[in-house]
Amino acid sequence: MAAGATPAVHALRRHGLSFTEHEYRYELKGGTAVSSRELGVDEHHVVKTLVMEDDTKAPLIILMHGDREVSTKNLARQIGRKLVKPCAPEVAERHSGYQVGGTSPFGTRKPLPVYIERTILELDRIYLNGGRRGFLVCLDPRQAAKALDATPVDVAVIP
Repeated sequence: MAAGATPAVHALRRHGLSFTEHEYRYELKGGTAVSSRELGVDEHHVVKTLVMEDDTKAPLIILMHGDREVSTKNLARQIGRKLVKPCAPEVAERHSGYQVGGTSPFGTRKPLPVYIERTILELDRIYLNGGRRGFLVCLDPRQAAKALDATPVDVAVIP
């Protein structure tokens, strides 16, 4: 598949966002440590797209720095839910339409609410999954958040 042929890239273009495409050698369970190493960028600027669900099993996406984890307890509190937890991989894939490791917040199978760690908005550029494993797009986080109608939250924890 050509890098630019993903639903995420089509969605980015529909939104008129300026971005660059970056391919790298994907490693199973390598996460953002591998993508940041392969692309020669700070892992803090590589943003994970995590599919989670609340206590009613309603799916949501949280965008988090690659070198941070999500406090699900703080996320639940900030969005007014009793509980938030990661979806099982097969459930995440069903909600997003993307294979785990290649999940983008853009071009999901169905519209999902998106939350973004507030400190991501302070960065000049971020690297976000482009819709398949081994493919990231680099763009302005504020433009991405606006296009996604993402709600800023403060839920980052240092692992």
